[in-house]
Amino acid sequence: MKIADVKAQAFAMPLTSPAFPPGPYRFVNREFLVITYRTDLDALRAVVPEPLEVTEPLVKYEFIRMPDSTGFGDYSESGQVIPVSFGGKQGGYVHSMYLNDHPPIAGGRELWGFPKKLASPQLETEIDTLVGTLDYGKVRVAKATMGYKHREADQAKVLAALAAPNFLLKIIPHVDGTPRICELVRYFTSNVTLKGAWSGPGSLELHPHALAPVANLPVLKVESALHFVCDLTLDLGEVVHDYLA
Repeated sequence: MKIADVKAQAFAMPLTSPAFPPGPYRFVNREFLVITYRTDLDALRAVVPEPLEVTEPLVKYEFIRMPDSTGFGDYSESGQVIPVSFGGKQGGYVHSMYLNDHPPIAGGRELWGFPKKLASPQLETEIDTLVGTLDYGKVRVAKATMGYKHREADQAKVLAALAAPNFLLKIIPHVDGTPRICELVRYFTSNVTLKGAWSGPGSLELHPHALAPVANLPVLKVESALHFVCDLTLDLGEVVHDYLA
């Protein structure tokens, strides 16, 4: 393969059969369970990178079921998003993500810098309860429950949250092991169709694990539980701060 052909064809690894296709990426019937909880402020400040600023001691623990996604198939994920501010605007910093499907792990890490690791998240309905679980190997590290569709949630607030910016720390090492890329990335979701949103009583358990340390941001108090279903497009990102510049 000639140099010009490599430059023309290269998108992602491996060269001749990339692990994921080019975007944009559309999600249909994406289902969320989001438990917002209060945690230790010092613990938050220890993991949120500047120039992002922690606004209050809150974490959003998410379980997401994605049955129909462009190029990525059918999978689930779970993780923590921390409310932050950047340049005076509110958004969310994606602190941890655990998935059960390789293409979105590879694509998420290589394109945007999502902090994705392989695990076994699940979101399902058990009789009258929405249940989210996260297992790392055979070990249970997170479990959330919510009363199923107890009350209609404020859809305007849900749409406003989905329209807010999200932030990631993209890290790619050089071949000698030193950082080659270390950037703060901002991305948005767009073309959102909200199909329903509900609130209700919720609970969240986090258990210590050496390689899935979600419990390092401990649950002090559950503030709210939110369940919603939507279609959306995951837009590509932009670099807002280069740590190596």
